[in-house]
Amino acid sequence: MIDTHAHLDNEQILPNITDIAQRAQNQGVKNIIIPNVDIHTIDNVLMLQDKYTNYCYAMCGLHPCHVKSDYNQQLQTLKVYLKKHKFCAIGEIGLDLYWDKSLKYEQIAALKVQMDWAQEYQLPVALHTRNATDEVLDIVKDYNVKGVFHCFSGTYEQAIKVMDMGYYLGMGGVVTFKNSGLDILLAKIGINNVVLETDSPYLAPIPHRGKTNEPSYLTFVAQKIADILQIPIEEVVNTTSHNAKLLFDLPH
Repeated sequence: MIDTHAHLDNEQILPNITDIAQRAQNQGVKNIIIPNVDIHTIDNVLMLQDKYTNYCYAMCGLHPCHVKSDYNQQLQTLKVYLKKHKFCAIGEIGLDLYWDKSLKYEQIAALKVQMDWAQEYQLPVALHTRNATDEVLDIVKDYNVKGVFHCFSGTYEQAIKVMDMGYYLGMGGVVTFKNSGLDILLAKIGINNVVLETDSPYLAPIPHRGKTNEPSYLTFVAQKIADILQIPIEEVVNTTSHNAKLLFDLPH
């Protein structure tokens, strides 16, 4: 399995990273991809990539919830990191119109700059689209970039648009929640355009819902998808891992 989105630098995880990484390996998690959120997290994200060479891979990005009035300065700082270090993707980027809509236009501007980076450096993107799937779809269609709609929770029609554009759908712990609706969606679309993720330390799957999430719990996500589609868990793991390797250019 490949966890395509885990905030291992988060304060709920980092102090226990040795044990958490070992549990992930014991559960068959072969790689973990770590998104960045702002200029204050990038050093720890890179540290983890160095500490776990060929196991953890870093992204570079400014999360929409961290877009403030100083977003241009933050982007300038992150661009310096992008020039100096190796990253597997631009992320976590996108729009979040759930928590705060007052900086919508700043979020859009930051997203477009970072989509330019992805195009310039030929890197995929990890997109955050909370209450903003249509808006993000409308922006990214203008770029020759591939990526993943992280923590996808949109409609069937939106999922079709995502897949038609060559993007993947990120599926995590929410798929195990009773009323998520993702079971109905997955039954319609299958897993040919799906990658697995945990979004650790957030959104822990059942039976750990409400607790600190970690990559070792990815097995619950894979099993739930297998149950929904009535296919072997090995098929879920093989297909989603193949997708992740293609998208993020990971060693095969």
